[in-house]
Amino acid sequence: MPKLKTKWICQNCGYETPKSLGKCPECAGWNTFVEEVYDAAKPQAASALSSAFQDTAPCLINEITIENTIRFSSGIEEFDRVLGGGLVQGSIVLLAGDPGIGKSTILLQTSKSICTAGKKLLYVSAEESASQVKLRAQRLGVNSNSLYIYSQTNFELIKNQITDLKPDVLIIDSIQAIYSQNITSSPGSVSQIRECTNILMDIAKNRNITVVVIGHVTKEGNIAGPKVLEHMVDTVIYFEGDRYKSCRLLRCMKNRFGTTNEVGVFNMEDDGLHEVTNPSELFLHERTQNITPGSVVIATNEGTRPLLIEIQALVGTTPYPSPRRVSNGIDYNRVLQILAVLEKRIGLNLSKQDVYVNVIGGLEIDEPAADLGVALAVATCARDVIVSPDTVIVGEIGLSGEIRSVNNLQKRIHEAEKLGFKKIIVPASNKTNKDEFKNINVIPVERLMDAISACVYKEK
Repeated sequence: MPKLKTKWICQNCGYETPKSLGKCPECAGWNTFVEEVYDAAKPQAASALSSAFQDTAPCLINEITIENTIRFSSGIEEFDRVLGGGLVQGSIVLLAGDPGIGKSTILLQTSKSICTAGKKLLYVSAEESASQVKLRAQRLGVNSNSLYIYSQTNFELIKNQITDLKPDVLIIDSIQAIYSQNITSSPGSVSQIRECTNILMDIAKNRNITVVVIGHVTKEGNIAGPKVLEHMVDTVIYFEGDRYKSCRLLRCMKNRFGTTNEVGVFNMEDDGLHEVTNPSELFLHERTQNITPGSVVIATNEGTRPLLIEIQALVGTTPYPSPRRVSNGIDYNRVLQILAVLEKRIGLNLSKQDVYVNVIGGLEIDEPAADLGVALAVATCARDVIVSPDTVIVGEIGLSGEIRSVNNLQKRIHEAEKLGFKKIIVPASNKTNKDEFKNINVIPVERLMDAISACVYKEK
């Protein structure tokens, strides 16, 4: 009889212990340990990571040559933008996102473009049957003689198919659903994910195959499995967006072959994902000239791309002892800070007012350059006046009420000018050259009160 033993592994960081612990001493996570059974008499499977770079000798960096075909296009311009110019041969890319966000859809559309370029692609579906993948492919218009669909969860069988087909690109959908027979734990466990990813890295580096892996996320929004998974791969991309809205964002969190500042914008439709070349028009197309109090347009940055987005605020007397503060699309604590500055520096009494702040389009704004727009939206709604609909707001607010500089201001102004806006309020500390812009009036401000005075108010 084989001698079986158990060990407890943290599903967040991979920390191992012979007994269960309530709190992981490595990552401080609670109730993250899962019991795994292994054969003590059988040696554990050796990691395939070491074999990826074996039998190599040191060489001078000036003597290393790069082939012209080392990077190739995915066929989707927005995807290439996020990747830094396209997929790199021999690399491994991790694509993660919420269920139903469109991860399998975008990779299937990418498969069509890659196969059209003359490359052979193996699409391993570990969660759907081949006929189910075919149904989606028909809806997306995907049809190619060099696209192979393989519905399998056994990683040893998958490796055999890779050896036989010798594909140029390999897609795994998803890494949490496949398992190796060398590991006794269940699919999706830390041991399975770590071992399968190690072997995929060996395949990518030794056979020069581009590997794209789909990863699940937890309810907190993190990639399921050990954190080491993100360290092992070359590129980590998050697919974001509200599943009940059509807008989707591709955001790069790690890229060894390019920048992490780029963001791709897509629109989900019946026949798949469509690229959005002008995202500002997408987020402002429902905005009319009949602007109500509390509505302003800000110029924010998604990566290096400027986006014009509408922010709305609603301020009203509360019937309860404690007023409500609700924010959607912007950090809640940031909104509280802006409200405190309005009360202290401007004298706007909001102690008995409910305040609601919403970013139109389902976007999440992280940068502080949206502070001034939020402040003006709240102030105009509280005083029942409006900002001129042809005005754009940019600026970060300090606790003393000063307007601080923002990055990439030139691109934001050009984007506002291109979309027909006539005025933009910017921080004076940015030292903007007004003569550079012919069709838009650039108004620099130093204090929050100056920004409020510079806005062209109209009575409701």
